[in-house]
Amino acid sequence: MSSYDPNTVSSSLDDAAWQRPSACGGNGGDCVEINLSDPDVVAVRDSKIGRSPALVFDNQEWAAFAGALREGQFDR
Repeated sequence: MSSYDPNTVSSSLDDAAWQRPSACGGNGGDCVEINLSDPDVVAVRDSKIGRSPALVFDNQEWAAFAGALREGQFDR
């Protein structure tokens, strides 16, 4: 697992690299944004909050989280 400081890594991300999914469309900006500008981390934030705090995952953590989503572990 990579070593990073979750309290400061988000400040090192490229502000222009935040991306919204195409499904966001015209829903008023209520989306989750992702930032892949650092090859060692994946950052996620709430688009409706300007300069929102980011959740930061290393690549292993992200792979585990994305896999759990695909498997439906968080479905209600």
